[in-house]
Amino acid sequence: MSQPEALRTVESIARAAGVELMNHFDGLDADAIQSKSTARDLVTAADLAAEHVILDGLRQAFPQDGFLAEESGERGVDAEHVWCIDPLDGTTNFVHRLPMFGVSIARITAGVPDLAVVFLPRLFESFTAVRGDGAYLNGERIQVSMTEDLNQALLATGFPYRRQFLLDNNLENFSRLFLKQRGVRRMGSAAADLAYVACGRLDAFWELHLQPYDVAAGGLLVQEARGVCDTIVPGGDWVFARNIVAGPSPLVEGLREVLLEGRDEHYPPLGEKGEA
Repeated sequence: MSQPEALRTVESIARAAGVELMNHFDGLDADAIQSKSTARDLVTAADLAAEHVILDGLRQAFPQDGFLAEESGERGVDAEHVWCIDPLDGTTNFVHRLPMFGVSIARITAGVPDLAVVFLPRLFESFTAVRGDGAYLNGERIQVSMTEDLNQALLATGFPYRRQFLLDNNLENFSRLFLKQRGVRRMGSAAADLAYVACGRLDAFWELHLQPYDVAAGGLLVQEARGVCDTIVPGGDWVFARNIVAGPSPLVEGLREVLLEGRDEHYPPLGEKGEA
């Protein structure tokens, strides 16, 4: 299957999963909502139903590929292509009927994302990218903002569900940046944050303790929109290292400088594996 055909197929699957989410949007009963690691970390019948739609579609279209899915885990991750799937990124928003949630699907080849779809069904916005071919919103090409000065930047971030158990829970980073930027938004969906960085609505994004399915699709969107994705300590694997900074290159550098201020031996490695 050619790259354009593969992208069309995956976008169709993401849209079908979005329809499944919207079928549940106004009708979730209390017994359809459960907690995972903490009371903040929710999973709903909608997550599970949407992931079923995605997995069925991908297995039919790409039977030789592996999967890394938020709810059902890993299968065949040593395959040439592995699909990183978050069927409902922004579950808490979804439960509270806020519109910032979506479907995130990325293909990983040789450890690098090379195809991505982020679909926000309540807003009917479809962000797509294939490595080397740019990033698009509903078929129109997008790019990151031209902002270079941190003082003029609108940033986005998030906080881990297990924040009370983590020394490096991002609150100190937020405090250090509080007076050094135009504003910070906490949207509740890393995939949406990264998609909005890719189209220039947000200037840059950083977060810790994320999983590959949280960032793989959105990160490729940023890269293909002429932005940069990296780890806070330069040169890491932003897909798997559990921390990310993304945006135009000058802002990534400015953010990184602030985020690395004051770190010492009392802090664990940024986004250390095993911390979610």
